[in-house]
Amino acid sequence: MDCHSQEELLLPVRADEIRVLLMGNPNVGKSVVFSKLTNKEVLSANYTGTTVGFTSGKTEYRGQVISLIDVPGTYSLESTSPAEEVAINMLGEGAHLILCVLDGTNLERNLNLALQLKQCDIPIVFAVNFLDIAEREGISIDTTALARELDAPVLPIIAIRNQGLQEVLDQVVKTASIELKSCKPDGKPQKEQWQEISRIVDKVLRVEERQPTFRQRLGDWMLRPMPGLPIALLVLLVALGLVVGGGKALRAVFFLPVTHDLIVPAIKSFVALFVTEGLLFNILVGEYGVLVKMIEWPFALILPYIFLFYIVLAFMEDSGYMPRLGVLLDRTLRSMGLQGGNVVPLFMGYGCAVPAILGTRAATTYKERLIVATLVSLAIPCASQTGAFVALLGERSITVLILMLIISFGALVVAGNIMGRIIPGKIDPMLLEIPNLLLPDRKAITRKIWLRTKNFMVDAQLPLFFGIALAALMVETGALEVFGEYIKPLVSGWMGLPPEASLALVLGIIRRELGVLPLLEMDLTTLQLLVGSVVALFYVPCLAVFGVLFKEFGVKVAVYIVVLTITSAFFFAGLINQVGSLLLGFF
Repeated sequence: MDCHSQEELLLPVRADEIRVLLMGNPNVGKSVVFSKLTNKEVLSANYTGTTVGFTSGKTEYRGQVISLIDVPGTYSLESTSPAEEVAINMLGEGAHLILCVLDGTNLERNLNLALQLKQCDIPIVFAVNFLDIAEREGISIDTTALARELDAPVLPIIAIRNQGLQEVLDQVVKTASIELKSCKPDGKPQKEQWQEISRIVDKVLRVEERQPTFRQRLGDWMLRPMPGLPIALLVLLVALGLVVGGGKALRAVFFLPVTHDLIVPAIKSFVALFVTEGLLFNILVGEYGVLVKMIEWPFALILPYIFLFYIVLAFMEDSGYMPRLGVLLDRTLRSMGLQGGNVVPLFMGYGCAVPAILGTRAATTYKERLIVATLVSLAIPCASQTGAFVALLGERSITVLILMLIISFGALVVAGNIMGRIIPGKIDPMLLEIPNLLLPDRKAITRKIWLRTKNFMVDAQLPLFFGIALAALMVETGALEVFGEYIKPLVSGWMGLPPEASLALVLGIIRRELGVLPLLEMDLTTLQLLVGSVVALFYVPCLAVFGVLFKEFGVKVAVYIVVLTITSAFFFAGLINQVGSLLLGFF
């Protein structure tokens, strides 16, 4: 999920539709199956009252409309996590059929959920995925024998290659019940269930010893300090090169010419037909004209970097690299009072702080939740703010941009270590599943990138509108000069920035990238660029982030984090300015 957190009901099911719950353990390929089977009317949302996301979609097969709901991945129905609770609630809402995806490389573990689902009165079809990987690992599964043991249809599939999916749709239409059936499982495994699982596995699965493939060896290497750390550094450099270099190229070739040569002149000409020179004209299309900046800032400056960042994020998620990074960084994170599994919400913070903070609900202790939320608010720039940083520094000083990233990472480690020592509480052992290392499915990853990019553009527009309108009013009415004079000792004296930089302090409260974008309009020295960037990096979280901090942790913690970020922003930015000015004067 991204910066929005919509809570919507499942797609409505008409009387002539089949509602299918797509269920399975995490990382069994459900998202690929969903992407392959659905076409239009796709909806990503949170289950009502939770932060657990799901995706719904509809497809038509042989005249029958199928409504497919991708239920959050879960290992059981024991109601010990938000994902399990959502899965149980969806079963209680009813379905015509359950389509349960099993991982052919981890059949024994998957059968625990399969047998629990069998306790429901809802018809069920099983699809065994990753059979190509299983074959490479010397694993063979007798799906006919497995169907007899489970007393339900079992179909072999390789979802990423579209193999077996038509047979799945055939079986869905054939097996689905006529009426909607509900189920309220108690989540308690049947007596001696694991013995039953072992008996089934002995009958249907054969393993032949084989040499590990290069992909398996690469996946193992990524878990070890050597060569895992060099691989992680290489991944980081490639990602940075793609986002920064690719974003600059996209801006130069497409976004800037389209915006500055076509869209903005057309807007100004249109406004000039109805409004003459004056206050209203300047507010609409002046220096901070609402109609101009509403196009220029999100579309020409931020979108290229956001789009490429979401490509990197989706690839890391769908390839199975993210959990490996968590294992690799577990020791480092433990010094910060965290365990390796928290790398996921931390990395999500580079997309948006809101879902990252909500994602801390999956943490096992309150201490971990508080540390992650504080670090995300303090030292991790969101995707739109990162895009603004790149737009500001990419063409003026790559050195300052790299220094900004180092400062961000350094602050993350130092602040984490301090909080890990002063905040009471324990750190639970890391329980993190390591999926197979895969090449992401093109269709699934494309859809994920599109949904995230679209949601960013939709969610950003309203706050950007108010922020830009406020900027235009402050500039055109002279309020900015009054405010700048009031805080001149802080902005110009301590931090060495021009008085008009105070505008960034006002707008940064509304959205994080608005703390950076006004600096684009100013002629700043290299030192001022660094100081302004440090202020924006550490500055108060935007209103959306403050709102979710208040909701998750209460007013006391939310205010504490805001005070910490503001204090850090002004102190470290001013310190850099004073030391930098001293060194420049000395040399």
